[in-house]
Amino acid sequence: MEDARLPAHLEVAGLLRLTQQLGGFGMVLQKGEYDAGTIAILTTHSGKNTRLWERMPQMDGSRKFTCTREQDDENTREFDEYVARRKSQDPDCWFVELDGPDVERLLEIPAR
Repeated sequence: MEDARLPAHLEVAGLLRLTQQLGGFGMVLQKGEYDAGTIAILTTHSGKNTRLWERMPQMDGSRKFTCTREQDDENTREFDEYVARRKSQDPDCWFVELDGPDVERLLEIPAR
C-alpha cells in the first residue's frame, strides 16, 4: 500500500499561508527535499515559548507533529545548538519557523 502524501514544498507553502491568515509570520529556515523531505517546525510567539515539532509515528500508524524540544527562554543557546545539529544531520529536512499566537493549532491538522 502506497502512502499518498502531500509533497513537502506544498505542505510548507500551506503552513506559511495559514500562519499569515492567523496574523502571524512564517519563514523557511532551511529548504529540504522538494517532494519527499521531512518537515520540522519551530513555533514561537514573539520569540518566546519556542518549540520544535517533528512528525512521529503513532500506535495507529499515523504520523502527527509532536513537540520534541522546548527552548528555555533564559538559556536559548542550548536549543539553538540542538536545532543547528539537526539541520546539519539531515539536509533533506525542511526547517520552518511559524511565529504567532495560535500557530501550534495548525500542527493538529492530521497528515494524510
